[in-house]
Amino acid sequence: MYNRLRKEVIILLYTLKTRLYPSEEQSAKLLKTMERFNAACNVISRIAFENKTFGKVKLQRLCYYQIRDEFKLSAQMVVRAIGKVAESYSDKKKRDCRHTFKPYGAIVYDDRILTVKSIDTLSILTLDGRIFVPMAVCQYHSNIINNALRVRGQADLGYIDGKFFLFLVAELPDKPENTREGFLGVDLGIAKIATTSDGKYYSGSKVKNLRRRNFKLRQKLQAKGTKSAKRLLKKRRRKESRFATDVNHCISKRLVKVAKGTNRAIVLEDLKGIRERAKKGTRKTVCKTMRQALSSWAFYQLRQFIEYKAKAAGVQVIYVDPRNTSRTCSKCGHVDKKSRRNQEHFVCTVCGHALNADINAALNISRRGAEVIQPNAVA
Repeated sequence: MYNRLRKEVIILLYTLKTRLYPSEEQSAKLLKTMERFNAACNVISRIAFENKTFGKVKLQRLCYYQIRDEFKLSAQMVVRAIGKVAESYSDKKKRDCRHTFKPYGAIVYDDRILTVKSIDTLSILTLDGRIFVPMAVCQYHSNIINNALRVRGQADLGYIDGKFFLFLVAELPDKPENTREGFLGVDLGIAKIATTSDGKYYSGSKVKNLRRRNFKLRQKLQAKGTKSAKRLLKKRRRKESRFATDVNHCISKRLVKVAKGTNRAIVLEDLKGIRERAKKGTRKTVCKTMRQALSSWAFYQLRQFIEYKAKAAGVQVIYVDPRNTSRTCSKCGHVDKKSRRNQEHFVCTVCGHALNADINAALNISRRGAEVIQPNAVA
């Protein structure tokens, strides 16, 4: 989800992942179409790279008729294939090598070759003509579609782990921000995924234990190397990700609900580059276990979930400098590394103020949010 400005009105764009349930015959037709479409993309990519022509309009003039004759695709499907290739080369830094596309990469459809007939039926073009495919839309996505200004005609058809998914984009009007009456500081971590300045914990123990168990299981299966072990690895590869995503959704939803109910802004640390800082750490300061935990920690995903849920609810999100939030006393403001006794405890070396370390950090984050918005109002 992201937002953009249109006619001075902020529009929120939601990407909705919906599951398709084609029959065996329909699945074969869709896969055949995907293979042909991506094969065409590879030829278009070769032409673009050899001629150093990456703009969509110029590339279309260069190879449109050749692709139509060679791959027997419909006119609009050729246009979408050219558009997909041109978009992959849109970053000038990535034009030094030829791009290739996997046989079952996503097909980009638009309203000329794909039509949502109803909330549970889709009309989609294949090499063998149009087919009507059953589609499942959950209640949450259904509410978004019903409240949307419009559902965009362009959509991506994806094939993931033997299942078909359609990625629709819905446009919703942005809600105005609520009147802010305070700041809810949120300290993100690994032992506790989130701790608020209200003293509320959102434990990460279940995620941490699952990841540790899956890490050991992956090591065993990779060492075994048999066909059955590889099948199990493939089957489980996204299970951990789905579980962590669900946890992040639940936590972000609760945080936004609390902030909205108390008319407060959410204050987060700007944690960009945390993995790079961990990699640069010495063995003494950042152990292997901690580096592994950081590399699998979906803190950026949680931040994104908080951002878009907050926008939809009219809650402001503020980012602050994370330096010394865990070393600063939330009562007297003294900064000392020794005050952080361990993971759990904080005891100020000057005033003796004792508090849970994560709550102390969340209070400091909340205060910094107030300083960012009202720099003269906070001493």
